Amino acid sequence: MTGKRIEGLERRGLMFVLSSPSGAGKTTLSRLLLERTPGLSMSVSATTRPKRPAEQDGRDYHFVDAARFEVMVRDDELLEWATVFDNRYGTPQAPVEAALSAGRDVLFDIDWQGTQQLREKARDDVVSVFILPPSAHDLELRLHSRAQDSAEVIRGRMNRASHELSHWAEYDYIVINNDIETAYAEVESILKAERLKRERRVGLTGFVRELQRQLG
Repeated sequence: MTGKRIEGLERRGLMFVLSSPSGAGKTTLSRLLLERTPGLSMSVSATTRPKRPAEQDGRDYHFVDAARFEVMVRDDELLEWATVFDNRYGTPQAPVEAALSAGRDVLFDIDWQGTQQLREKARDDVVSVFILPPSAHDLELRLHSRAQDSAEVIRGRMNRASHELSHWAEYDYIVINNDIETAYAEVESILKAERLKRERRVGLTGFVRELQRQLG
């Protein structure tokens, strides 16, 4: 955040969640936000899956074994967690809370189930945005253009997209990604407005009372 800091007036950070069906643009929007937005960092998940050669522990994921992950679940150390293809993924709570307390925002690239869990743990800190494609045809074209998946996998992603779309109304904001720069501008404006919410301004009550005292 830019501008002159006012003593005693701080801002609590927020959890900024982006969700979408595969191919709707969530990953691209997340990358643009991280590149262009000061004070925003990506949430780093813990996972039980093996580390890939190019990955770094603590940067890409926190790599843990199944026993350690089970302890994290048992001791309520995770804001949200899920099992995906026999591997477990979850968001450690402590580093996220440290960032929010320091006035920094944390970006989450998670699905509707993870978003529900975040709300259950920290509703006041969560701002959720669901990214929609302009049409089913556009979504299929984007999946094919990535040239990463077989036709069978793409059919599976399209089928899952229908189920994921059924949860759109659970989100605070909806952005239709017809053009990536326009969609980015909308997502950025949401983040900027949410950063200014009265409820996130720690010390604001005392600041206003002091203004009133000065005005007599």
